[in-house]
Amino acid sequence: MDLTLVFLVFFILSCLLCGVRSGSLLNVTSTFTFGDSHIDTGNVLIMAASVIPVWIDHPPYGETFFGHPSGRFSDGRVVIDFIANELGLPFLPAFLSNSTNVSHGVNFAVGGATAIEVAFFETNNLVPFKLLNNSLDVQLGWFEQAKPSVCNCNEAPGGQPSYGDCFGNALFFVGELGVNDYNFIWTAGKTEDEIKKYYVPKVVDTISKAVERLIKEGAVYIVVPGNPPTGCSPSVLTFRLSPNKTDYDHIGCLRNVNAVARYHNLLLRAAIAGLRGRYPHARIIFADFYEPIIRILDNPGHFGFADDALKACCGTGGAYNWDPNAFCGMPGVPACRNPGAYVSWDGVHYTEATNRYIAQGWLHGPYADPPILSALQRY
Repeated sequence: MDLTLVFLVFFILSCLLCGVRSGSLLNVTSTFTFGDSHIDTGNVLIMAASVIPVWIDHPPYGETFFGHPSGRFSDGRVVIDFIANELGLPFLPAFLSNSTNVSHGVNFAVGGATAIEVAFFETNNLVPFKLLNNSLDVQLGWFEQAKPSVCNCNEAPGGQPSYGDCFGNALFFVGELGVNDYNFIWTAGKTEDEIKKYYVPKVVDTISKAVERLIKEGAVYIVVPGNPPTGCSPSVLTFRLSPNKTDYDHIGCLRNVNAVARYHNLLLRAAIAGLRGRYPHARIIFADFYEPIIRILDNPGHFGFADDALKACCGTGGAYNWDPNAFCGMPGVPACRNPGAYVSWDGVHYTEATNRYIAQGWLHGPYADPPILSALQRY
C-alpha cells in the first residue's frame, strides 16, 4: 500500500478516535423514579401494610441478589438498580421509608400505581374496591415534598425557595405506568376498541403532562418507558384464558391485550416527539419495555432462558404456574431452582435476569430512543 495512503487512513482513524474520546458522560448525581411495581423498591410495603396483605416481604423474594426480601417485586434487582449501578449511584431509597440519605435521589414508584388518579376508577365504577391513593399525581406531590431535602435551595424573590440547577444533573424516570390502568379497565369488561378510544389517550396524556411538569421544575434528562407485553404475563394469561386459539399469537400471548400495549406505546412515542419539539433543551428518552420481552419469548433459548418461557418461576398450578389464590411468598408456594432461566418471576413481574437484559438495552441500545448513555454524552 502507498505510504501516503497509509498515513491518510491512520490520520482519519486518529481523528475519529479523538472525537470519540472527547465525549464525556454527564456526571449524573441523582435519580428520581416514578412508576409502579416494576421499579418500586419498598413503597408499597409501607403504604399497604395496614390495608392489604403484600407477600413480597416474604422469601423467596430477593433470594438471587439481596439474600432476603428487599421490597422489590423480583428475585433480585429491578431495572433501575442496574441503571444506578452503571451510573455509579447507590440503590434508591423508597420515599415512604423516610430515608435520611436522599442526596442521590428518591424512588417514588409504588406497586399497583396508576397513571390516572384513583378517583377516576372509583367514580366510574371501573373497580369494585377502594384503591390505594398512589397514582402518578400523588407521586409528583411526594416529589414536591422531597425537594427541600434533596436540594440546597436559596430563597427567591417573594420568599419562595429557588432550586436553581438542582435537577440539571439528575436522571428522571416517569414510568413504566399504564399497566395497572389497563388491567382495571380490562377487568371492568371494556373491549379493545373502547380501551384504545377512551382510555389510552387519557393515560398517555397524564404521563405527558407529568413529564412536562418535571421539565418546568428543571429536569433535563428524562426516561419515559412504554408498556411491556402484558398479554404474555402468566397472570393475565390465566385470568383471560380463552378456548379460541385465534385469540393467541404465535408465541402464545393474548393478541388484544398486547394490541392495547402497542397502541399505548405508539401514542406515547408521539407525545414524546411533541414534548421534544416544545422543549428542545430537554433530553427525553423513550425506553422500549415491549420489544425486549417479545424477543426473549420468541426465542428464549437464544437468550439463555427455558423454552417454556410463559410460565412463572415462583408460583403453582395451571398452565402458567400461577394461581390467584396462591401468590409467590405465601406459605407452601414454591419457586423454581434457577430464576435466571425464567422471564417471569411471580407471574406479574420479571426476574432479575430479565430486568438486567432490559436495563442493558435501555442503557446501550437498541431498546431506547436514544440509548440512555448516548443521551448523557457531552461533547
